[in-house]
Amino acid sequence: MDSTQLSQMAARAGILSLSIKERTALYASYMPYLKNGGLFIPTTRLHQMGDQVYMLLSLMDDPTKLPLSGKVVWITPAGAQGNRQQGIGVQFDNNETTTEVRNKIEGILGNAMKATRQTHTM
Repeated sequence: MDSTQLSQMAARAGILSLSIKERTALYASYMPYLKNGGLFIPTTRLHQMGDQVYMLLSLMDDPTKLPLSGKVVWITPAGAQGNRQQGIGVQFDNNETTTEVRNKIEGILGNAMKATRQTHTM
């Protein structure tokens, strides 16, 4: 098995599936302060900063799974202070698909993006 096959296997194994059905959950997960935007993804899988991740995201009642890619820029470990949810923050890659998804997320959140409620990351 060559390195290309290994990396393809790793990519398939590394796909995270995330379904966000409520606006409050989307607000808590979205990371608008990152260049290209990003999401906090609850997961018990171990990741390192800079890891490339692939996601399938479904938003609200839309059954469409949106494919996204990005890199890990935030890690909340198990047992984090303040009972924070374990998971990773993923900065979206700069491409057309992620721009569409970011616009869709920001359209759903609307004025809620100006709120100061606590999120999974800040």
